[in-house]
Amino acid sequence: MLKSILAVLSIHRAGPSFARSVVLPVLFVAVATLSLGAASILWAVNKSNDVSAERQLRVMERSIRAVVQELAQEQEMVAIWDDAIVELGKSPMDLKWIDANIGVWLSRTFGQEEVYILNDRDEPINAVLDATRVSNHEFERVRASLSSLIAGIRGASDSPHKDHVAENAEAPYLITGKAVHDAHMLELLGRPAAVSIMKIIPESDAVPYPHDREFLLVGIRYLDGSFIKQISEQNLIEGLRFSVVNNPESGEISVPIRSDVGNLIGYFTWKPELPGDRLLKAIGPVTAVVAAIILLLLGALVRRLKQSMSALERTVLELKASEAQAHHLAFHDVLTGLPNRALFEDRLNHAVARRQDGEQVAVMMLDLDRFKHINDTLGHPAGDSLIREFSVRLSKVVGGEDTITRLGGDEFAIVQVCTAGMAEPDELCKKILAMVHEPYDIMGNQIFVGTSIGLVLAPDAGTDRSELLRKADIALYRAKAEGRNCYRTFTPEMDETVNMRRIIEEDLRIALATDEGLEVAYQPQIAVGGDFIVGVEALARWWHPTRGYIQPSQFIPVAEQTGLIVPLGEWILRQACLASRRWPGVFVSVNLSPVQFRSGDFASHVISVVRECGADPRRIELEVTESVLLDEECGTADALRVLRNAGFRIALDDFGTGYSSLGYLHRFEVDKIKIDRSFTQNLGQGTKAAAVIKAIVSLGHAMSLTVTAEGVETEIQKNFLHTAGCNEMQGYLFSKALSQEQITRLLFQASLKETQCYVGGTSAFKAG
Repeated sequence: MLKSILAVLSIHRAGPSFARSVVLPVLFVAVATLSLGAASILWAVNKSNDVSAERQLRVMERSIRAVVQELAQEQEMVAIWDDAIVELGKSPMDLKWIDANIGVWLSRTFGQEEVYILNDRDEPINAVLDATRVSNHEFERVRASLSSLIAGIRGASDSPHKDHVAENAEAPYLITGKAVHDAHMLELLGRPAAVSIMKIIPESDAVPYPHDREFLLVGIRYLDGSFIKQISEQNLIEGLRFSVVNNPESGEISVPIRSDVGNLIGYFTWKPELPGDRLLKAIGPVTAVVAAIILLLLGALVRRLKQSMSALERTVLELKASEAQAHHLAFHDVLTGLPNRALFEDRLNHAVARRQDGEQVAVMMLDLDRFKHINDTLGHPAGDSLIREFSVRLSKVVGGEDTITRLGGDEFAIVQVCTAGMAEPDELCKKILAMVHEPYDIMGNQIFVGTSIGLVLAPDAGTDRSELLRKADIALYRAKAEGRNCYRTFTPEMDETVNMRRIIEEDLRIALATDEGLEVAYQPQIAVGGDFIVGVEALARWWHPTRGYIQPSQFIPVAEQTGLIVPLGEWILRQACLASRRWPGVFVSVNLSPVQFRSGDFASHVISVVRECGADPRRIELEVTESVLLDEECGTADALRVLRNAGFRIALDDFGTGYSSLGYLHRFEVDKIKIDRSFTQNLGQGTKAAAVIKAIVSLGHAMSLTVTAEGVETEIQKNFLHTAGCNEMQGYLFSKALSQEQITRLLFQASLKETQCYVGGTSAFKAG
């Protein structure tokens, strides 16, 4: 069919007069006929749906108005009855008879949720809830809401319902016309309810009864209970429900429920019956067949016309089409249809070269967060679908004059020309971040991804294309390093940071290769109450030959980003294992990085290193952060399980600062949790740190875990943590990180005194 239509276009080029006189009229008639037919069908469908919806609205409104009348009619069957007067006058009353003929009978027969009989003092003598006799005290739940109605039917002069009772005394919808009743629609216990109160009187004059001191029959039916099911079944209303707010979903309608005084109680909402849709399903296939026949006839005509074309004309058209396709493929991405890198670089060069005074060129580099995880778990077809969907959304957000490019994989770039000093690039970045948060429906899976964006502005950051791309990439790297799913604008400081990171990486490689400058320091962990060393934490230290002491916060992130953390971590583990052999009475704690878990067979490698060093795994404690637990791609759970089974203790570091949850503690079966120093240092500063620490300690003890507090620096902190129940403490109050020889001396001194090391405000640890 597509080839036939292309043939029509070819004939239009070859013979304009023939195409205008024959082909175009045929196309016009076919399109007009199909369009008018489709429009007529859709109009009829919509009209039928509207009529049905209006009918159901009227039915619902009539049903709501009628429920009060029906309730009064149901009550009248037993309220005007000689036997009822006789039985209620007995002492004691026959409750079984009352259940069988009044309270339980009304509830079971007509679905009244609550039925009460009140004596002349308006006290309940019989109460029924959902066809079951209950304690008379249940009436107290509704007494306050019904007090004015009761007073009105009793004829109190100050009752706001007195006139209403008089008006309804001979209501036309009652059976005998003798009933004295008061029926209302009102809000009861937060629910819409029809309430009817009727005096119980004899049907004949032969039975005496106490005038003005009659028994009262109270009937209540909630409109959001069995009434909904009844109305739905009687009127074939689908999905009927009650709501206090008007929140119909797509395709639903609602009708308000108001009390007798006009107060809004809530809404009945349902999905109306749409006969038009059924009609469309019935005639749709027939219409489609007719349309197909018309198209087939048109196709046959087009094919007939196409056969009249000369071989030369076909060749020319095919060559032009091939040329256009080749040109498009040379400058566009096959998967998304967006400009590719070649076209992007050309447009960036033009944008910079043609920039007017007062204009700036914004270059944005984007990539999707967690894209590799989607490829690995759902497969490359799912990844391709996600890329296509993302490119479509991106095109809707970015202006038509701006250039969007897919550089490859999940990497995209944008060029935007705007007025200098304006916030247009920042606004565009914010729109992209908001857009990407919406879920993606990919191959039956709902996928959530984020994006990181690097932004650079020309001419502020230069005008050279390569430099702009490099700096945008640096800004993108900073966005990823600072938590992902955000954007960062390039600054000169970022370039300096990159250069410094490169220098640190090169020097760290040399230090690892030569084993010069790197050391391991050990910070004691103190047992609460006994004030003696129970363990030490191994911490990396680096003394650079020219730059001096380099903080761990500077070289550890570089090691993680470059993969050097794997050999560095192994080196620290070996040093810690060798040291542990000299300290048989304490454990040695070693920190693990998430990057280490990504190396193949990590757990087995750790076990082999410890065995090579001759250390006891039971005295090696492995500390992991919550970021390790979040990265499930690395097989973290299996690795920790293997290590724990081999005898290692597992400690969860910096607990309380991330996504701390009971789920992690159960799933990964840790032995210890370490309270982050930020909570310890905030003690006594008017924060909620004290409450958080107590909660963590209680949680840890409830799960039989050791609880260690980090960052202890004052006696006040120490005393609080001791009282809170922490098992261990660590911080400068006891000692800074010490060398292996210093720790050995402290432990040796303690053994000479035949006691464990004593720790005070100016402890021996500090003296070391």
